[in-house]
Amino acid sequence: MYKFNLFLKRLFDIVSSGLLALVLTPLWIIVAIWIKLDSKGPVFFKQGRRTKDGRVFNMLKFRSMVVNAEYMGTGLFNYENDPRVTKVGRFLRNTSIDELPQLFNILKGDMSVVGPRPCVTYELGDFDTLNKRYKKRFEVKAGLTGLAQVKGRNDIGWDEKVGYDNQYVDEFKRIGVLADIKILFESVIKVFKKEDIYENKADDSMTDAEAAKFEEEEIIRIAHLQD
Repeated sequence: MYKFNLFLKRLFDIVSSGLLALVLTPLWIIVAIWIKLDSKGPVFFKQGRRTKDGRVFNMLKFRSMVVNAEYMGTGLFNYENDPRVTKVGRFLRNTSIDELPQLFNILKGDMSVVGPRPCVTYELGDFDTLNKRYKKRFEVKAGLTGLAQVKGRNDIGWDEKVGYDNQYVDEFKRIGVLADIKILFESVIKVFKKEDIYENKADDSMTDAEAAKFEEEEIIRIAHLQD
């Protein structure tokens, strides 16, 4: 039954991502022109991410920040009023339109519509030495949306996200694509409410850069604690 659910999941991924990519063609053109008029740099942002079994792939997004933003300021962390976010980028992020190019990652097979959000290759430290709890989320393909996104998105920390991701892995094994359907409905509501778009600092007394550095080190430390 599990293999049949995997087949249904992949079939849905191919059909839904292919149709949406085609239907949204006018939007691709409008957004691409808007990005080019707003700031210098490419239309798409590519970044190495991890999917099932830790495999690395290039995830696509519409560029919403200045070029090389991940090597500036708060790095991978995006707090509210982040100066690296462009004017157009703020709208794209608020509406989640910046995530739409991942439809091509789904069509290709790197991702699924539903699954744990793909982490940046170095975000959790060395993949091979991750503890069992953090590795469990990589038993399934990464997703455009997931249980952690509907439960809190960027308003919750990595450790809590991992808990929800692992819960999804168990639920998919138990009820299959029914778990995906429920998450998809909740994700649509989340997008329209525009909730939890930006991350919260662990300590407001820190500067954004200090908070980002602290949280980056803490995430890697917890991800490598002994089971």
